[in-house]
Amino acid sequence: MNHKEIERVVALKPAGRYKHFIKKVADSEIFFTLVNEYGEYILSELENKKLFSMWSAEEYAALCKVSGWENGVIKQLNLDDLENEIIDFIADEDCLINVFPVSDKTGFVVSLTEFSRDLSEELKNYS
Repeated sequence: MNHKEIERVVALKPAGRYKHFIKKVADSEIFFTLVNEYGEYILSELENKKLFSMWSAEEYAALCKVSGWENGVIKQLNLDDLENEIIDFIADEDCLINVFPVSDKTGFVVSLTEFSRDLSEELKNYS
């Protein structure tokens, strides 16, 4: 991924980054999040709701290692991980999904239901 593409995508509004994320993940079947030194998912909070952050590329996740997340470790996940682990984690922790935050700014925040619907719809284009 080149610097110009990163700048272009990062400059998109949150809804645009969300659409980019959904398309990229449906195509590659991988995504990224951050974990702490113990391998636990790093969550953020917005208006008393826990947020689980996701990015479509390691480079974008790296841009968010600021404001308390400097020691976060980027973890690659795939659609099997999403189905077998992440969905349950998000549901159990009562999280919303923070798709593609940039630096210390919140991304596009969606419920698990909305996220699953949108990703499922996009995956139909790849089957």
